[in-house]
Amino acid sequence: MARRKAGEDETPTLTREAVLRFVADNPGRASKREIAKAFGVKGDDRIALKHLLKELQEDGVISGDRRRFKTPGALPPVGVFEIRRRDEDGALVAEPVTWDRVEDGDPPSIPVRVDRAKGQAPGVGERILARVVEPDDENDATGERHLRIIRVLEKRRSLALGVFRAMPGGGGRVEPVERKQSEYMIPPGDTKDARDGDLVEVEAGPRRRIGLPTGTIVEVVGSLNSEKAISSIALHAHGIPHVFPKAVLEEAEKAGPAGMKDREDWRKLPLVTIDPADAKDHDDAVHAAPDEDPANPGGFVVTVAIADVSWYVRPGSKLDNEARLRGNSVYFPDRVVPMLPERISNDLCSLREGVERPALAVRLILGADGEKRRHTFHRVMMKSRAKLAYEQAQAAIDGATGDVDPAVVETVLKPLWEAYRLSRQARERRQPLDLDLPERRLKLDANGRVEKVVVPLRLDAHKLIEEFMILANVAAAESLEKQRQQLIYRAHDAPSLSKLEGLREFLKSLDISLAKAGSLRPSHFNQILERVKGGDNEQLVNEVVLRSQSQAVYTPDNLGHFGLNLARYAHFTSPIRRYADLIVHRALVTALGLGEGGLSKEDEELLAETSEEISRAERRAMAAERDTVDRLIAHHLAERVGESFDGRVAGVTKAGLFVQLPTYGADGFVPIATLGNEYFHYDEATHSLVGDRSGHGYRLGDTVEVRLVQALPLAGSLQFEMLSEPRALPRATGSFHKTQKRGRLKDRDRNVKAKVRRRR
Repeated sequence: MARRKAGEDETPTLTREAVLRFVADNPGRASKREIAKAFGVKGDDRIALKHLLKELQEDGVISGDRRRFKTPGALPPVGVFEIRRRDEDGALVAEPVTWDRVEDGDPPSIPVRVDRAKGQAPGVGERILARVVEPDDENDATGERHLRIIRVLEKRRSLALGVFRAMPGGGGRVEPVERKQSEYMIPPGDTKDARDGDLVEVEAGPRRRIGLPTGTIVEVVGSLNSEKAISSIALHAHGIPHVFPKAVLEEAEKAGPAGMKDREDWRKLPLVTIDPADAKDHDDAVHAAPDEDPANPGGFVVTVAIADVSWYVRPGSKLDNEARLRGNSVYFPDRVVPMLPERISNDLCSLREGVERPALAVRLILGADGEKRRHTFHRVMMKSRAKLAYEQAQAAIDGATGDVDPAVVETVLKPLWEAYRLSRQARERRQPLDLDLPERRLKLDANGRVEKVVVPLRLDAHKLIEEFMILANVAAAESLEKQRQQLIYRAHDAPSLSKLEGLREFLKSLDISLAKAGSLRPSHFNQILERVKGGDNEQLVNEVVLRSQSQAVYTPDNLGHFGLNLARYAHFTSPIRRYADLIVHRALVTALGLGEGGLSKEDEELLAETSEEISRAERRAMAAERDTVDRLIAHHLAERVGESFDGRVAGVTKAGLFVQLPTYGADGFVPIATLGNEYFHYDEATHSLVGDRSGHGYRLGDTVEVRLVQALPLAGSLQFEMLSEPRALPRATGSFHKTQKRGRLKDRDRNVKAKVRRRR
C-alpha cells in the first residue's frame, strides 16, 4: 500500500471495516474511484479493491455500482424526496425519489419539517429538495430524523388517477378519469393488490414504441362502486385533504365548553339562526330591535353573532395547522369535506337552539335611511332562541301558519325584516353589481345518483341574511383598520382593461355602449343589465358581464371590493368553514383586547403567504366541486345517448361550442368540425362562430337543440351533435374579419403546398 511522506497522516489501511465506514460516512459520493483515492489504492492493489467491493455486495452490506456505493437503506445528506402522505399527527411524510427496492427494500418514510416563515407550503404529491437531519445532529434539538426543505420542486406530473381493470393472468390496465389522460398497462407485480373497479393513482413508466404506456400503481384510493366514489375522484385529482389525522381529532375531542372569562352575558338576547333546512352546523345568529336612542329616530339595532372559533382553534395548534392546510370546507352534492372536525364545527361552535355557546358579535346601529351609523364588537356568551330554515322564516313573515313560535315572529322576525327593508334601501343607493344567474343544485337518491336538478327559490330570507353578513364583514374591516391592525381582506379588483375592451366590442354588436374604464362603476353594468332584462339577450349579457369581472382573492392589501362597491371588505362571518374568517376573528380579539386566542406574531408575519394559500385552496375547492357535478351529470345521462335536448350556448372557442342543458346545468361540447359544410370562423368579440360563406352561425347565449352522442362518466364529459341550423348574426366585428382573413390565407397556403407536392 502507498504511504504518505514522513510528518503527514498515514493513509488508512484498506480493510473491510474501513471501507464500510467510508461508504456509510459518504453516502452519495462513495464511488470506486473515491474509495481508491481515500485509501491510496494504486496499480495492482486495484484488483484487491475490486474483489473486496464485490464481496461486500454479495454479503449485502453495501449496494450500488462502481459509480456509487452505499449502505443499504442509507440516504444522501441532500436529495429529492416526494411527499407521499401525512402521519397521524398531520405532519407531511416523504420518501426518496431515487430508491432501489430490489437492493434496498421499501423506501424509508421521513417526516418533513415545514418552515412557514420562509413561505414553504408543500402538499401531498409534490417533490422537494431536502436535507436529511439525523437524530444525532448537534444543531437540531428534536432528536429524530427528519427532512429540512431546501426548495419545493414542481408537482409530479406523471401521477395519474384512474380505474383499475384486472386482466386474466395478473396485471391489468388503468382507465383514465380525464379525457386527455393516457390509459396504462399495469404489469402483474405493480398492482399493489388493486382489485377490479378500484380507483387508483398510477405513476407512468418508460414510454414504449408500441402499445399502451406502462405504469405502477402507487396508491389504491378505494372502490369505484363505493358510496361517494364520484367526489372521491375529485378529492384525489385536486389533492384536497379529506381525512383528519388522529392527532387533530384527539385535540378536538379534548376541547371543552368555553367559560365566561372575558365574555359579556348575552344569553337572554333572543338571537335566532336562519339556515338551509339540511344544515348541520350553525355559525351565525341574528337579532334586530328598534333603536331606543332618541338621536336615531326610526333606526334599528342589528346584532350579528358568529361562533367563536378562535377560542378553540389557537395559533400553532394541530387544529390550526390542519385548518390552514385545508383553507376552507368543500361542498359536494353527496358530502361535505369540513375545514374543522365535527367536534368543533357541528358541536362546540354550532349555535344550537337553547344551548350556551361562545360567540364574537357585532352590534350595528342603522339609521332610518338604512345607512350604518356606528358599530361595536363584543365577545359574548349567547343562547339561540330558535333554529329556523329559510323557508320557515319566510313563511312565518308571509303570514302562513306554521311551527314558528308567534312570540319569535313578533319580537324577532318582524324587526329583522323591518331592519332589512331599511338596509336594502342603502344597498340600492350603493348599487353593487346585480347579476341574475340562477344557481342549480343536484338532488341525489339513496344510491348517490342524480334524481333531479333544482333551482332553489331566492327568498327575502336569503337576501336578509346575506345583507346583514355583508354589513358585519364591512364593520370588521373598518374596526381593524381603525386599530391599525393587519388583516386579510376579501378583495375584488375592477375588471382589467383587456377584458373591458372585449366586453365593449361585444356590447357594440348589440348597440349598447359602455363607459370608459377610468369612470366605470358597478352601476354602469347594472344599467346595461336592466336594459336587456326580459329580452332575448338577457342571459347572454349576464354571462358576458360575469366573464369580464376579475376573480376575488384574499390579500393583506386593501384593493376594495368592486362587485359589492365597497371600499373595504373582510370575511368575518364563517370561521367554521373559512380560514380567512378565523384570521379576522383573531385580529379583532387582539386589536380590541377581547381576551385569549388572538392573532399571533407568526400569524401577522405570514399574512401574505396565508392569503395566497387560502386563495389557492378556494380555487381548488371550486374546481373539485365543478368536476364532481360534471361527473354526476355525465353518469346520469350515460344511458340517454342518442336523445335530443334543448340547450343554450354557454361557451364559444376556436375548437367549437360548449352547450349547457338548462334542465341539468351540465355542459357538453360540439366540435367545430361537426357544425356544417362550410368553414366557421371564431369571432372573439361577439363570442360567436360564423360561417365563411353564409355569414350565419352560433353565438353565446343562443338557444339550440343538440343530440347527445357520447357520455364519459369518469371524465365528466359530454359530446353533442348540433341539430339547430345556424342563424343570421349581427354585423361582424374587426376581430372576425382578421380571423377570416387569416383563415383564407391558411387555405391558400395549404393549396399552394398541395400543388408543390403534386409537382414533385
